[in-house]
Amino acid sequence: MDDKAVAHPGLAGVPASAGAPGLAGASGELVGAFGSVGTSGDAGCAPGEMPRATDGTAVDFDGIRFTYDGEAFVLDGIDLSVPEGQFLCILGGNGSGKSTLARHINALLLPDEGQVTVLGWSTDDPRCTFDIRSHAGMVFQNPDDQLVASVVENDVAFGPENLGVAPDELQRRVIEALGNVGLQGFDLRETTALSGGQKQRVAIAGVLAMRPRILVLDEATAMLDPRGRKGLMRLARELNEQGLTVVMITHFMDEAAQADRVVVLEVGRVVADGDPDAVLSDPARLESMSLDVPFVASLAVALRKRGVDVAVHVQPDLLKEELCALRSSR
Repeated sequence: MDDKAVAHPGLAGVPASAGAPGLAGASGELVGAFGSVGTSGDAGCAPGEMPRATDGTAVDFDGIRFTYDGEAFVLDGIDLSVPEGQFLCILGGNGSGKSTLARHINALLLPDEGQVTVLGWSTDDPRCTFDIRSHAGMVFQNPDDQLVASVVENDVAFGPENLGVAPDELQRRVIEALGNVGLQGFDLRETTALSGGQKQRVAIAGVLAMRPRILVLDEATAMLDPRGRKGLMRLARELNEQGLTVVMITHFMDEAAQADRVVVLEVGRVVADGDPDAVLSDPARLESMSLDVPFVASLAVALRKRGVDVAVHVQPDLLKEELCALRSSR
């Protein structure tokens, strides 16, 4: 179906499936950019209702276990609390459970044991699915799997329109979200003509237009070139500085070094948890967990082997300061 079939005030046209906010089917489920948003309107978790008291906690995993096949547990006893406003990076080798854990945040997956609460809402309560997915947005590895319209502004508008946002407010949100990701003036561009990095920014803009409080990036930089990864990391930091909770899944150690906190998973369990300097500055431990050593830490180790008295850091500025201090003291 032509995604310009239904005109929208102030936009170039919205996907036909989004033409009637809140009426995606007889089930009452709202369909957004990431699939079913959930059933709204049930007692106890009405749309727009403020979350229960969270004590400043964005996401809480309480002893969760999860299996795809009913036998082998992909997540095996995860206890993890993420404060609001934190930039958390989750690391781990292939099969460690990183993406599976991320998909529990917006109730794409539900635990077999234990409980996940997001901003005070329990993911296993179907009445709360709408609110959870309205407040916890997720960006996947391949933006082509997430883009739903042929024109940028229509794609960004898709999610918030399915949340029932009024046309005037929808227009403001699209403009604001595109500005936040550095795509001012791209509103009428065709999504198929964009670069990989630009598509990923459009996907992020679509999430931001829904005004989430949590942004989950599931290996969102994996398909980008170094320049694109750097730009996306800068954007993630800026959004976090504005108060957004960011949960990032990545294989790149230099990205993890920029987070407030790093958690490492191994066979479905948390094996390391702390600030980047504490977790990423031990090369032997990282290698035992099948993880690469950040470049700055590798450089510091190499300098120490040559007799240069510096600490092992993961932040380039800290290593630079030490080297400058050593030079000035000579």
